[in-house]
Amino acid sequence: MIPISKTIMGKEELKAVKEVLESGMLAQGDVVKELEDKFAAYIGVEYAIATNSGTAALHTALAAIGIKNGDEVITTSFSFFATASCVLMQNAKPVFVDIDPRTYNINQSEIEDKISERTKAIIPVHLYGQPCKMKEIMDIAEEHNLNVIEDAAQAHGAEYDGKKVGSIGDMGVFSFYATKNIITGEGGVITTNDEKIAERARIIRNHGQMERYIHECLGYNYRMTNIAAAIGLAQLKKLDKLNERRISNARYYDKRLNADKPYVVPGVKHVFHQYTIRAKERDKFSELLEKNGVGYGIYYPVPLPSQPLFNSGGFFRVAEVASKEVVSIPVHPSLSKEEVKEVVEVVNSYE
Repeated sequence: MIPISKTIMGKEELKAVKEVLESGMLAQGDVVKELEDKFAAYIGVEYAIATNSGTAALHTALAAIGIKNGDEVITTSFSFFATASCVLMQNAKPVFVDIDPRTYNINQSEIEDKISERTKAIIPVHLYGQPCKMKEIMDIAEEHNLNVIEDAAQAHGAEYDGKKVGSIGDMGVFSFYATKNIITGEGGVITTNDEKIAERARIIRNHGQMERYIHECLGYNYRMTNIAAAIGLAQLKKLDKLNERRISNARYYDKRLNADKPYVVPGVKHVFHQYTIRAKERDKFSELLEKNGVGYGIYYPVPLPSQPLFNSGGFFRVAEVASKEVVSIPVHPSLSKEEVKEVVEVVNSYE
């Protein structure tokens, strides 16, 4: 089986973890601080706040800007569950927008229609590794005095207009889950240029403490461990190289696949966390992949507004169609030339 994803770990990660274990300082400490500083520099922002998951990063970001009961947060109808569930965790309401049929990202032209007097923020998701149209989104946010939190959980190193995602909005959030472009097993990080937001986020991720045992607000145990950060530091050094392999594999597919291939917006850097094609008879196509030993993923089979927890009503036509047709095929950096060729042969054999 050619897997849909594969963890890349080497001697650098093993050495880094060994050093942390030998130090005896396993919880959040200097290694986490080093990862924060280096990741902030990589993204091009002043501050980074590490957390123990991407979900924790997004929840903390929403809390840091003061999202509360009665507020509304606009986001995409097509993403992983946490994009919207974190809004509920602040007792606020996620308001969904349909997607662009080519990129699967939020359709920025429909955002203003969803803005109300209760709207406080927008969460655009750089889905599959491709940046959203951030200029238009930032213009809307500025006009309506809204915060923008970039959900870049799948887009480490992706660029829009020469800037890395996570540096464009008021905040960015990333996931370091075990299948992402950079991993720590579980982990996440918030990026921002706003000192006050950064300080608030640090307090929230540590039980609301400004100083030890003095709890100024409701906070959580969202701290990253030094063990996870050690893996992250080793991974960060490899990120650009690993992304280039993803991009190279994607270009190979672009030239050879007879399929409904991903559309890449001109001028952006798509880092291909996933390479997603479409099949109108997806079950039949999936059976072909399974039969021939090609792993695949369906991201995502249910649009967010249709999830039982939200059941928001309305009809999101583009997201509904995409949820029934999208199929992601292996594009990860571990693929050999022979495996990439085999994927092409299998996909092209579909009739």
